[in-house]
Amino acid sequence: MRNKKKEWIFLFVCLLLGILAEVSFLHGEIGVAYIIFIAAFYTVLFIRFRFSFEHRRIGLLMMLGIWVLAASYLLYDSTLFYYLNIVAIPAVVFFHIVLITSPGSLNWSKLSFVKLVTSKLLDSLKFLTDYLSYIIKKIMRSRKRGNNGIIQQVMLGIVLAVPLLFVIIQLLMSADEAFRQFVQRMFYFPTERNIVEIGFRIAFILIATLFFFCVFKVLEKKTKREINQSVSVRDFPAPMAATVLILLNAVYLLFIAVQFQYFFHDGLHEGFTYAGYARRGFFELSCVTLINWIVLLGFLRRVKVEGLRTKRLLQILNSLLIVTSGILLLSSWNRLTLYEEVYGFTMDRLLAHSFMVFLILIFAYTLIRVWLENLPILHFYLISAFLFYTLLNAVNLEEIIVENNLERYETTGKIDIHYLNLLGAEGTKGLIALYEQEPDYPELKLLLIDKKERLIDMNDDSWQSFNFARKKAEKLLMELEL
Repeated sequence: MRNKKKEWIFLFVCLLLGILAEVSFLHGEIGVAYIIFIAAFYTVLFIRFRFSFEHRRIGLLMMLGIWVLAASYLLYDSTLFYYLNIVAIPAVVFFHIVLITSPGSLNWSKLSFVKLVTSKLLDSLKFLTDYLSYIIKKIMRSRKRGNNGIIQQVMLGIVLAVPLLFVIIQLLMSADEAFRQFVQRMFYFPTERNIVEIGFRIAFILIATLFFFCVFKVLEKKTKREINQSVSVRDFPAPMAATVLILLNAVYLLFIAVQFQYFFHDGLHEGFTYAGYARRGFFELSCVTLINWIVLLGFLRRVKVEGLRTKRLLQILNSLLIVTSGILLLSSWNRLTLYEEVYGFTMDRLLAHSFMVFLILIFAYTLIRVWLENLPILHFYLISAFLFYTLLNAVNLEEIIVENNLERYETTGKIDIHYLNLLGAEGTKGLIALYEQEPDYPELKLLLIDKKERLIDMNDDSWQSFNFARKKAEKLLMELEL
């Protein structure tokens, strides 16, 4: 009896989480509400599991990263990460809660853990359908008991009546102005919401409530699956791996030797446009580098080495492949820098630069791993990837883009104001700074007038959408005399 009461209390807590989710994410742009929801969600998680978790070091690292990702909705206004994190944060949170509630013996760097995470999600959905079936069967049984099930029948009647009352009251308020004012005075009923929207919000709350409830219930159950079961994968023979590495290194050394005269040249190669030489060369060399990384990862983990000479040969060949890959990365970096100097700075180009830095870090660690075989490799890759993505959110990339484009304008007189207009708050601040410096720049004033008019028409003052960068940009725009 006590356990059932606790479950009903916990279901009510999940209902509060569902309501908070609706309030946080379905009322204007996402802002400070995201970090508030994350705080509430993890508070419920910690209390439910009584702070008894495994994998504490990696769990704490991921926890800090999740807070940074959620805080980006409060601190910055990135058009790219705003939508990307809508998917990324829930995925990371689910990965995290499965990790910290799983057995400590679990090796989370194996593919079997991905299977576990997927199975937990599927188990949650199955638990949801089973739970709904249980509720329906219990209601049907109570109806057969006659007067003994009177309380359950009354509760069922209330549940069925509430949606009808929403619709009927809304219609009556539309039909009679006096009744509408009476309801507004008595109950503060939101007349600006239409029936479809109200139904959608109620459905969202109910689905979120049941989903949270089922996820927590599934996490409490220890899986009986053989999580650490080794997957049967054939090892590559050493002679085959050595042959592949020799051929790859030969091609890269030949490529570097043939193009050495202009490989790192800052100017334009004869017969090429800037777009053809810089941009095309960057993408091709980057793809080659990624292929090299995949080959290295496969050989380091799956090559069966017998004998010291064979081992040393493979270590030398792997090291040479890493060095040539580094040279290709540096060439890609120079080509992309050349392209930016001619055409300006954008988000995809800045992300490409960032990704190359990440690859250099990966290759540097891989080079150490070639000679120190006891170092874990997948652990480092996964942690580095998560930290890399978190760092991209922690750094205001759009501010860097705007500042670089304004500096480029001072030296070249060229700037793409239409691209800045596509950015978030930092783009708006950049346009304002440019207008104060060059008020007669073509089409700039029209863009700012349009932004100001849309800001006045939107008038979104909801607390959920509060964001420092947006508020500052809005203030500057409203104070700007056009």
